[in-house]
Amino acid sequence: MPDSRPPPALGYFAALVAGVLTTLTASPYELWWLGPLAVGLVYWAIRPLRPLQAGLLGWCYGVGLFGSGASWVYVSIHDYGYTGVPLAVFLTTLFVCAMALFIAATLWLYRLLCGQRLAFLTFAGAWVLGEWLRTWLFTGFPWLLLGSSHVDSPLAPWAPIGGVYLLSLITALTGTLGAEFLRRRWWTAAPIAAMWLVPLALPSQWTEPAGDPLRVALLQGNLDQLIKWTPEGRRIAANTYLEMTREYADDADLIVWPEAALPMFEDEAEPILARAQAHLEPGSAILTGILQRDERGLYFNSVIGLGNAEGEYRKAHLVPFGEYLPLERWLRGTIAFFDLPMPAMTPGPSGQAPVRAAGTMIGNAICYEIIYADPVAEQARNAEMLLTVSNDTWFGESIGPLQHLQMARLRALENGRYVVRATSNGVTAVIDPHGRLVASAPQFETVALLAEAVPMQGLTPFTRTGSWPVWLLSALLVLPGLRRPQYRRQGTMASRQS
Repeated sequence: MPDSRPPPALGYFAALVAGVLTTLTASPYELWWLGPLAVGLVYWAIRPLRPLQAGLLGWCYGVGLFGSGASWVYVSIHDYGYTGVPLAVFLTTLFVCAMALFIAATLWLYRLLCGQRLAFLTFAGAWVLGEWLRTWLFTGFPWLLLGSSHVDSPLAPWAPIGGVYLLSLITALTGTLGAEFLRRRWWTAAPIAAMWLVPLALPSQWTEPAGDPLRVALLQGNLDQLIKWTPEGRRIAANTYLEMTREYADDADLIVWPEAALPMFEDEAEPILARAQAHLEPGSAILTGILQRDERGLYFNSVIGLGNAEGEYRKAHLVPFGEYLPLERWLRGTIAFFDLPMPAMTPGPSGQAPVRAAGTMIGNAICYEIIYADPVAEQARNAEMLLTVSNDTWFGESIGPLQHLQMARLRALENGRYVVRATSNGVTAVIDPHGRLVASAPQFETVALLAEAVPMQGLTPFTRTGSWPVWLLSALLVLPGLRRPQYRRQGTMASRQS
């Protein structure tokens, strides 16, 4: 009888397409309903494959995902990394292929350790464990997680309960159960319907206002990244933010400058900061991203406060090749891209307290940190509002800033907190506890965004626990499908023969 299974090459192509479909679920496309279809394609294609073939299939999916969804890396390397087109293309391709290895490893291990028993459960659990691995291994890269696109979908009410990984798990289960439904296992319609209908009965609000609205002014300087760290760039930055602060000081309780708004260290910026503080009304505050250095010669990417503000925050999760250089001894000096325009940063400590500004406890996440759900939840536990300052200039006019904003919106939804987001050139925004945009500023313009943000109290289930219950559930889903050790099967056969 001829083999009716599809050829592996068709499965690899399906995985590549599935990766591109996953990118289309994220901003700016927001076709979230393609997520289950993408998982279903991979699940269908992996069934007949051996472990190494499954790893190759996972790598193809990763190439499709990161090649389409993280193409902004090229902009950072070429436009701002002083790198020519051929080398920028090579480095971007290397990045995409390397990131795809995370998914290759996940599917290789899945096929190696799990059989066909309850595959629709074990595959979904393995998928989420793979996302967890990608979040933390080698500093992590939790960009384009499957659940991140559901801030606007019918699944959104699950986010305050289990966060982005619960959204990923439900999306993956929908895909695998949907594939089984197409194989005429009609019973799978019931759990799919339950996962998508239960949100209709979930609470619409887990937190409540803790005080009067805060009038915020978010300053978007729109400075040219290519000259920012030159003497001219420092002068333009100082003049821009001082003038905007003076203009809007009467209208705001809190003024926010973006990440490293002044391209200098805090001790160098003291005269400028003093002039900015002099513009403030009594009881008002400024929070600004700034670089710090201490007496030990260590450098920090920080948020500090002026006026009615107490405390500071130092970025704990740094960006490789942007804020520090891995393998610096061997890489620095080889090409211009590896020569950082500033000293290597030192990570701040974990468990930092929120900053108090204008009478409000504010948790912080600097730029890249907002994509990490659990550290943000840790900040939210003791905060009434969340702040993220960012320099998305590195993304240029790519889809990167819009994806970054979408993840910030999901952090607001997960924690039931307003998120105030100030960026160098967009997207500057205020986000409400449902993940909706209260107000946003246009990209690539020098503008101040005036809006209100409400301090919130109370904790969502996700803020209390973080992601570990979903990771545990995912591991439990994998366990029933684990293959029995080979030696046990051989021993059993031998005893039966004797």
